[in-house]
Amino acid sequence: MSSTAHPTDRSAETDQATMDGVLRAAGAAAPALAMIEPAGRADLLVAAADALDAAVDRLVEAADAETGLGTTRLSGEVGRTTGQLRLFASVLHDGAWLEATIDHADADLGRPDVRRQLEPLGPVAVFAASNFPFAFSVAGGDTASALAAGCPVVVKAHPGHPETSAVTAEVLDDALTRAGAPRGTFAMVSGVERGRDLVAHPAIRAVGFTGSVAGGRALFDLAVSRPDPIPFYGELGSLNPVVVTSGAAAARPEEIATGLVGSFTLGVGQFCTKPGVVLVPRGAGLEDAVAAAAAEAAGGRMLTGRIAEGFRDRLGALVDLDGVDVLTGPADQAGAAATPVVLVTDAARLVAEDLLAEECFGPVVVLVRYGEDELADTVAALPSSLTATLHLADDEVEDAGELLAALRDRAGRVIVNGWPTGVAVTWAMHHGGGWPATTNPLHTSVGTTAIRRFLRPVCYQDVPAALLPPALRDDNPLGIPRRVDGRLVL
Repeated sequence: MSSTAHPTDRSAETDQATMDGVLRAAGAAAPALAMIEPAGRADLLVAAADALDAAVDRLVEAADAETGLGTTRLSGEVGRTTGQLRLFASVLHDGAWLEATIDHADADLGRPDVRRQLEPLGPVAVFAASNFPFAFSVAGGDTASALAAGCPVVVKAHPGHPETSAVTAEVLDDALTRAGAPRGTFAMVSGVERGRDLVAHPAIRAVGFTGSVAGGRALFDLAVSRPDPIPFYGELGSLNPVVVTSGAAAARPEEIATGLVGSFTLGVGQFCTKPGVVLVPRGAGLEDAVAAAAAEAAGGRMLTGRIAEGFRDRLGALVDLDGVDVLTGPADQAGAAATPVVLVTDAARLVAEDLLAEECFGPVVVLVRYGEDELADTVAALPSSLTATLHLADDEVEDAGELLAALRDRAGRVIVNGWPTGVAVTWAMHHGGGWPATTNPLHTSVGTTAIRRFLRPVCYQDVPAALLPPALRDDNPLGIPRRVDGRLVL
């Protein structure tokens, strides 16, 4: 079905001839895949999920050897990955994703018959992430949502786990082939240059990316500078600020401290939703509780040597800033492992120093002491993020609307009295935000509406019934919800 190459050296860059074949096959597969009715595409996704579940031991063994994330975490992540595939199968059966709309002709108004639905964009390039070798990788959410939309997928493997990527690709490729997907529906390539080639190639109609701000920005610029610019859906860097009110700090300091440490050290601080900056009321003593909890927290191996080096460099730069102190943890770290670090500074420094408002990928958090008269300006200085969290006391709820609104303006998801790590894969989830969290705040990379990224509206005017797609025919053969002459028909 695909031209995916599986060389002995899994990290070897895909050669140009293979790359050309992959893209030709993807382009040829696009019309055939788009023609498969939603129920048929749902069957493809379920077949892929079943095959990945059956191969879980093999997948986890490969991933643990390359990432050191442990079999429990990785087994759960395979389950999340296959759950995403099945969730998008249910989206296809539901049918509302098509946004099928019919406005019948009205001779009195001189209005023609107009019908509209969403249709696949075409082949999609997906860049696998480092920190989730399954759920945001070869068979992850971008791949699942693009296939559900009816778009062939070409994955660019992440160099941090080449064997895991290759094994996953083999299982997915074989499952889709056996289930009857058109040749070219899925393929995987490797290498930095192949990634650039993917974004620039005219066969690719959209890109899904999870990675660094620098890498994502370079590819985003390439995508929009093409002769035919294409959408680039990048998830880049996120500070995920937390605000703790004076009431919350007084009511439950130990609970907040324990929750914070568990959140910023989860996965050795390598989650895109890790809280990076926490605004704490000056004089409340919450710093002591956080320091005590952090002193008991364990570190761990980081995903790659490059990520570990980046963490050390960014931590060193933060520690060198005037007005930033180390509350607990070693400022100088070496090797592939990382130990949790808590830094502390004041609100004025956060407002004045850009580096404090940038993501540091790893187990470090910056506590920012604020006075009540500084809080509004400090929140206004925060960059856009995937999440923003507010911890408050019960008697502060009625007066917290303005503060919550300020945080909402800077994030795609707001959390009250909880923690941002852990992204539920649901119908309501939005995993996105303004720059630099994502390149397009209108869309999500997690949850069912992720499918919308890879669809475009097509309007049919006065088209004979025999030529209309099934979703737009008067007899509604798919049995899906539609809006007909302005009325929602379920």
